Amino acid sequence: MRIPPPLLALVAALAQRAVSRGSRPMTMFRGVLTVLTAGGSVALPMTAVKQLERAGTTIDPTHPEKASALVTTGPYAITRNPMYAGLTGLLLSNAVRKGSLASLLPVAAFVAVMDRVQIPSEEAALVQRFGRAYDEYRAAVPRWLDRRSLDLGGL
Repeated sequence: MRIPPPLLALVAALAQRAVSRGSRPMTMFRGVLTVLTAGGSVALPMTAVKQLERAGTTIDPTHPEKASALVTTGPYAITRNPMYAGLTGLLLSNAVRKGSLASLLPVAAFVAVMDRVQIPSEEAALVQRFGRAYDEYRAAVPRWLDRRSLDLGGL
């Protein structure tokens, strides 16, 4: 049985709460950074869901074998996992809000589980389903956000 990634993110958020009792008072800088990070972290997966719906394919990460289309546009052009990047960003935003270095530990655990357990099983199903097209996509687009994906052509 696979655990839905949003549920894992919720567990990580609860762990953040447990390890960061007595958070530091909010500063203007942390407040702005929290809002900006959270905003981008919500926009990324929402746009990804719209792309999947437009393509008429599943958004259920627990059944990647049901994918009927390989989506490589929109946020999928900068990361193969925009929904997981968004969940990670929300967890990072929460850590910034709390002002707690300890609250970064559940973020790291969430990323490790996604990167080592969830994503490899999804990618295996997508390779089986889409073959060479997925292999080429995987070679061109990073799993997570990186410098390549954030290059805005000198803007």
